Amino acid sequence: MKKRLSLLTLALCLVVNLFAQKQEKIDAKLNKMIAELVKDFNGEVGVYVKSLKTGRIAAYHADTIFPTASMIKVPITCGVFDKIEKGELAYNTQLTYKDSLLYAGEDILGSFKNGEKIWLAKVLMLMITTSDNTASLWCQSLAGTGVAINQLMAQYGLEHTRVNSRTPDRQANQRKYGWGQTTPREMATLLTLIREGKMISEAASERIYRNLIRIYFDKEALSEIPPYVQVASKSGAVNASRSEVVLVNAPHGDYVFCIITKNQKDTSWKYDNEAEVLIRKTSKLLWNYFEPKSNWQPAKGIEKYH
Repeated sequence: MKKRLSLLTLALCLVVNLFAQKQEKIDAKLNKMIAELVKDFNGEVGVYVKSLKTGRIAAYHADTIFPTASMIKVPITCGVFDKIEKGELAYNTQLTYKDSLLYAGEDILGSFKNGEKIWLAKVLMLMITTSDNTASLWCQSLAGTGVAINQLMAQYGLEHTRVNSRTPDRQANQRKYGWGQTTPREMATLLTLIREGKMISEAASERIYRNLIRIYFDKEALSEIPPYVQVASKSGAVNASRSEVVLVNAPHGDYVFCIITKNQKDTSWKYDNEAEVLIRKTSKLLWNYFEPKSNWQPAKGIEKYH
């Protein structure tokens, strides 16, 4: 009976999402501007933009599947909060770090010693705020692995947003997309669900959103938005793919966008990487489009702080 209800819920979510897509109105002017901006990119790119005030959208390959890289940490955090809401985990529980959890890199959590204590709340914060990979893989396990996270995404009609790494039967997807996969439309939709208090519960959504507005990595999309404007976001990066999903609480109405690349020619890790430049240009274009009377510009010389 429970399985039948979950399948019915999934079917209803898919129908609602498909209906919503058919009802979307294209912002023809913005659509043209986005297409012009990305047309010469040396690789594949997808963009989805939506004004939450008017409902109008712009899209460019918005339903193509792309690698998430670290953007998959948004679905992972949702998976942990789903466990908390069900009473299977406690937000303020104290965890014990083990060396076996280490994902080699520059992570804060990875510098812990075996047996050290840390609150789950801090692990969740590190996963989003500093994109800590050790914290993220720990949270993926606590959420019930990619299996449970993928089921949760399916319940909300996100049929292409999936965890691949360390998830049974998704090895082929992992070889193709890496840790996770999504579409620009779906990742923007997920952030919108959180913003509107519709992901898991209103309380869980609010807590998740508070973590998403405290981002350490701010040299791409966030650098083109005034620092005094609240923004929720998560970026991702691997050699041939860069991505960012951003929801701006703009003065004249919220807007959300997601831009993702793959198979890009420029695989460098420099500030002027072609995909990262494109992300900054997209963010700047959208800020000026939705806030045309703003005269804000990034401070002269700010690049040395990125």
